[in-house]
Amino acid sequence: MAAPAAPAAGETGPDARLEAALADVPELARLLEIDPYLKPFAADFQRRYKKFSQVLHDIGENEGGIDKFSRGYESFGIHRCSDGGIYCKEWAPGAEGVFLTGEFSGWNPFSHPYKKLEYGKWELYIPPKQNKSPLIPHGSKLKVVITSKSGEILYRISPWAKYVVRENNNVNYDWIHWAPEDPYKFKHSRPKKPRSLRIYESHVGISSHEGKIASYKHFTSNVLPRIKDLGYNCIQLMAIKEHAYYASFGYQITSFFAASSRYGTPEELKELVDTAHSMGIVVLLDVVHSHASKNSEDGLNMFDGTDSCYFHSGPRGTHDLWDSRLFIYSSWEVLRFLLSNIRWWLEEYCFDGFRFDGVTSMLYHHHGMGQGFSGDYNEYFGLQVDEDALIYLMLANHLAHTLYPDSITIAEDVSGMPALCSPTSQGGGGFDYRLAMAIPDKWIQLLKEFKDEDWNMGNIVYTLTNRRYLEKCVAYAESHDQALVGDKTLAFWLMDAEMYTNMSVLAPFTPVIDRGIQLHKMIRLITHGLGGEGYLNFMGNEFGHPEWLDFPRKGNNESYHYARRQFNLTDDDLLRYKFLNNFDRDMNRLEERCGWLSAPQAYVSEKHEANKTITFERAGLLFIFNFHPSKSYTDYRVGTATPGKYPFLCQCMCLLRCNI
Repeated sequence: MAAPAAPAAGETGPDARLEAALADVPELARLLEIDPYLKPFAADFQRRYKKFSQVLHDIGENEGGIDKFSRGYESFGIHRCSDGGIYCKEWAPGAEGVFLTGEFSGWNPFSHPYKKLEYGKWELYIPPKQNKSPLIPHGSKLKVVITSKSGEILYRISPWAKYVVRENNNVNYDWIHWAPEDPYKFKHSRPKKPRSLRIYESHVGISSHEGKIASYKHFTSNVLPRIKDLGYNCIQLMAIKEHAYYASFGYQITSFFAASSRYGTPEELKELVDTAHSMGIVVLLDVVHSHASKNSEDGLNMFDGTDSCYFHSGPRGTHDLWDSRLFIYSSWEVLRFLLSNIRWWLEEYCFDGFRFDGVTSMLYHHHGMGQGFSGDYNEYFGLQVDEDALIYLMLANHLAHTLYPDSITIAEDVSGMPALCSPTSQGGGGFDYRLAMAIPDKWIQLLKEFKDEDWNMGNIVYTLTNRRYLEKCVAYAESHDQALVGDKTLAFWLMDAEMYTNMSVLAPFTPVIDRGIQLHKMIRLITHGLGGEGYLNFMGNEFGHPEWLDFPRKGNNESYHYARRQFNLTDDDLLRYKFLNNFDRDMNRLEERCGWLSAPQAYVSEKHEANKTITFERAGLLFIFNFHPSKSYTDYRVGTATPGKYPFLCQCMCLLRCNI
């Protein structure tokens, strides 16, 4: 057979396109070495990387670099000048006029007009008083007044507002000028990036056992010591950015630069982060850049009187399921706003990184709605991918890791997009971790749909180990999602109504409670040991918190009864919750000692369906789990990579029916 003809001059075949991609993306060869099945998509990685590089180049050419570009909060909003004057700046491209009003002007809406600049920007300088003090004092109420092109007069809160409050029974938030004379000064340096990441997912407002909104102060004094004692080295704080609707769990953000005032002041949040740092605990912020609240009077929506500004205009700018607005990531000023928001929380509040919410919605034009994500690589490339959003995520990761190399970024992505957690130099998204979101679904499915004797050991192992090579995952048995009303926590699925009657040590140790406590421990340990390179637990679930999580709303008569965490249950020696709490503490301390989360992925040597056992080795440890509902084994033989004696490392493991 004759040899195939060489490509004609100027023709670009697959090999030529691959070579071009390898030339443009510095470390693409490494990515394709790790996963050769990505070779047909090399041109996609090339296009993404070139676009990312071009945006960085354009920022350098037009703004003096991403360092300067990401400091938008230093000029936008309102600021006190060295001479005592006030400088104000806004971006409102659809406005006919912009004014500042407030208590300082007797709420005269037009007394202080902004001057129109290029590219939809507006600025205002307010001279100081004769004594050189600012005309707008700390704590003063303000509003931006927008006159629209249709003649409407709109009262707005600046998108860059740093503190907003809702007083009494007011429907909307008020913008408060926050410029204290004696701002909080951080006393402790940031901890080093943990070798093994053990995350305590937290919500300040529900952190008390009382039926009320807890404070930053309460969390600092009462919850941080518990987290430290439990052996977690990282806190993920949810619902920190201001959100008008408490029951949204912080996902309907109205003020992106403002720490929620319902828990206290910005200075008190800084003290919380600083205190955590003093304990060696890093603090991550739950960041929602996937969408924003539809609120207009105290949110970003319709800020300049148009339906665009920060968002896509028309149907593309609305998320049908979330009833929220979607950012236009290709907009220069939106990039400035979002990247500055990343930097603000890193520098002003000394957060150590972020968990990015709703990444799947950002990555695809279909927002993941109605998609099964079978794993076919064609699902992750092509026209369905919103590359503007992907480029923004690459920029955000680049910024965070450039400013603070020890920053930690985690993607909440259910799609499993390849290379999302690979370096941007490989054409990847630049995240450090992704959440292993299939794991909690698997445990709920088993408890909900299968008898114990029907659990499939191979399927459990597959779910716990099904992750991309060298792309780190944060494993978890359950998070806040499983605690919310409409679902059940693992403890509730296991023990249900008996948690109300038989969790006392004085009550009979019933089969339901016995099984529930043992499986609660086993599920968490095998997830911790086999499921990823990081581990996450939602506050209270470590001790089997009873009941569900439900925020005050009309449907429950605005009750706070379920919007709390009853940590007091673990302090009662007459209740069995302490056993689960102590196990969680011992599990984390054992991981700190042995470091299996930072070790290579486990070697699974046995998935025995008849015996219902799973055996694996990781970090020099031998894990043996017996999930059989009725059989115990003595002198059980398993193979190991290294011969020798394997002592119990923690006596409480015997309670698990598993050996280490």
